[in-house]
This record gives sequence, C-alpha cells and structure tokens, in this order.
Amino acid sequence: MRLTVELLQNSPSWLNALKERELDLRGHRIPAIENLGVAGPQDAIDLVDNDIQVLGNFPLSPRIRTLLLARNRIASIQPTLANSIPNLTVLQLESNNLNELADLDPLGTFANLTHLVLRDNPRHEERGELLPAPLLHYRYWVLWRCPRVRFLDYEKVKLAERTQANTLFGTAEEPTELASKLMGIKSKTFDVSSASNGPTGDLSTRMSRIKLTDQEKKRLQDLIKKATSLDEITRLETMLREGRLPAGVHAGDAMEE
Repeated sequence: MRLTVELLQNSPSWLNALKERELDLRGHRIPAIENLGVAGPQDAIDLVDNDIQVLGNFPLSPRIRTLLLARNRIASIQPTLANSIPNLTVLQLESNNLNELADLDPLGTFANLTHLVLRDNPRHEERGELLPAPLLHYRYWVLWRCPRVRFLDYEKVKLAERTQANTLFGTAEEPTELASKLMGIKSKTFDVSSASNGPTGDLSTRMSRIKLTDQEKKRLQDLIKKATSLDEITRLETMLREGRLPAGVHAGDAMEE
C-alpha cells in the first residue's frame, strides 16, 4: 500500500507518553516514504512493520524528534536526511537490511541524535562487523561516526567505548587504515544521491539496486517495456531514483487489483 494522502489523513495521531504528537503508520506494507508534507506537524512517526527500502524523502520537518522504523527493508539512508529532519533525537532501525558499516555514515550528520537502535541488521561475521554482543567493530564504528549518541541498542554508551573507538579509527581528519578501509565498503544497493539525472538512464540497472522480489522485478520490467513516451520513461526513472515503486509493482498492489 502506498503512503497516499488519503492514508495519511485517515491515520490516527495522538499525544504519546512523552507528550509528543505521534502519527501511527504501522503495519501498512508501505514501500516508500512520500507525501508526508500533508500530515501536518508531528513530533514522532511510527512506521514499524512496513516495506520501506530507503530512509529518506522527508519534507522539511524540524519538529520530528522520534522515528520508529523497525522491521522494514531499509538498505540505504539518504545522505542529506539530516537537512530535512535536523532535530531527530530517537531513531529505531532494528531489523532492517543495512549491510555495511559505511551504510550508517549519514547518521553522523544528525546534531541531536542521542538514542539509536540498529540491532538485527545483516551481519558479516567473517569480517567481525555487525556482530551481536559483544558487538566488536560495529558498536565502536557507530560511536566513532555518531559521537552524540548516548544510548545504542538500548545500552548506555560508556566512556571506555568511546576511547576504544578513537583508538581503532583515529580522527575524522586522520582516520586509521582500518577506518579508511571500512569507509570504502558500502552496500551495492539503490543510492538516492548517486542516481543520475538524465531521462535516458538505464532503468534496468536502477531496478537491480532496489531490493525487490522476483515478482516485483518482473512487474517493473513489464512497465519499462510498455513505456511509450519519453515522459513516461522520465517518470519511471524519477520514481526509482527517489526509491519509490510505481503503482502496480508492489506485491500488495497486485493483490488489491
């Protein structure tokens, strides 16, 4: 189900226990963030249990302080996200598809992010990254890239951990060899910032960078083949570049039809 204006207008909003105005968008199988500008000012948004693949495409929302995004399919984070939600304080990204340590780097641009949850994302055990407790490089990397975080995966950050993070990775101006290596390893998934702007871009290549089921890939390929004008191709390319799926591609859309 797409995040339509109608869905936003019909979704409940209330004051949560922290006296934040919270919008409930949980469990709709939403594939992409869009149209949030019509939701009005919100302090918190609950997007748990959806199918979002790219964390991005927010309108300027300085009031947003809490985002709950557990159990989605998020594989990339928009590099400029902090410009749209500059006062984000709490971010829950548990059980998503963030594969590499460098995929988390955009989180370091948030000036007020103090509570962060990243548990149960894919792990690379043979490289010692994104391991469960004792968390090894993963925890130190996040603390190095996000020095303002005070609680990571529901555990308070210790001074000794920050010291060890600096020992492992150095400084932003003079990173260690290990840090330089890890900064160059990013997931080969759809990247909002690196997509080209030309209307004649390779849509099939863009499609391969978005995590889709086999059925969704086939539906998207059919749409591309049936495109009869440059305007239609441009529209498809723009949607893919923004991490959005055209109507009828998502499995839920097909069931509704």
